[in-house]
Amino acid sequence: MSRIVYVNGEFLPEEDAKISVFDRGFLFADGVYEVSTIIDGKLVDNGAHLARLERSMKELEMDQPCTMEELEAAQHELLRRNDVKEGGLYLQVTRGAADRDFAFPKEAKSSLVMFTQAKAVIDNPAAKTGISVVTVPDIRWQRRDIKAVGLLPASMAKQAALKAGADDAWMVEGGYVTEGSSNNAHIVTKDGVLVTRALSNKILHGITRKAVLALAEETGITVEERSFTPEEVGEASEAFITSASMFVMPVTKFDGEPVGDGQPGPVSTRLRALYVAFARDSLS
Repeated sequence: MSRIVYVNGEFLPEEDAKISVFDRGFLFADGVYEVSTIIDGKLVDNGAHLARLERSMKELEMDQPCTMEELEAAQHELLRRNDVKEGGLYLQVTRGAADRDFAFPKEAKSSLVMFTQAKAVIDNPAAKTGISVVTVPDIRWQRRDIKAVGLLPASMAKQAALKAGADDAWMVEGGYVTEGSSNNAHIVTKDGVLVTRALSNKILHGITRKAVLALAEETGITVEERSFTPEEVGEASEAFITSASMFVMPVTKFDGEPVGDGQPGPVSTRLRALYVAFARDSLS
């Protein structure tokens, strides 16, 4: 049985789902997206994801395809129809279909597409071993705070990492780490300080990042929001990423060298456990 997907008000088998060849998401990457994690058949911290979606649409002067209440109801119906217990729900809003023109169309109606993916989230084997990361130049546009669908640079970064025998890439600009290919980057200094880049247009304002930093401060971990260099990663006792799909994931190798002792450290391990508990409490 194929998955059921949502396309502009309809729930359809995936093989029957279609969008226009004139959709601006297809022609111009003129769209935004969100991914909410699924645990126990429910969505993790979904309200925060929908709030960020609203912000992304506003920043691009994009009309909402429906109310947030209608969108959330469609999310839950999609979960029910696909009976996904653990994984992710992807949603994408584009400016809609219009004859090809660089200027924003005046009459186009925004398009909404959603689908689910089943995958292990909590018992991810990588959490026990950590992942390896390499650095690549950050070649993306300057509005990374908007969760836009133009992900080719991120895809290229991920592919470069795989070719290098690593799991992921951290992007570097002006001598400083910005973020991962699809995640926020963090280190823990030998003094036990959690360091992560401050929010700006240079990075995505991660939903998981926000929750994890709050959990860290609640447990007495000092947090410094500032830029850090690849050299600082090499000198750190721990490194980790945060994302909706990976939660808190230790980074145990960086540019071919071990981070700390090359094993998941106590801070990232503790924060992952705390975030899993937070995620369960945030289900809707």
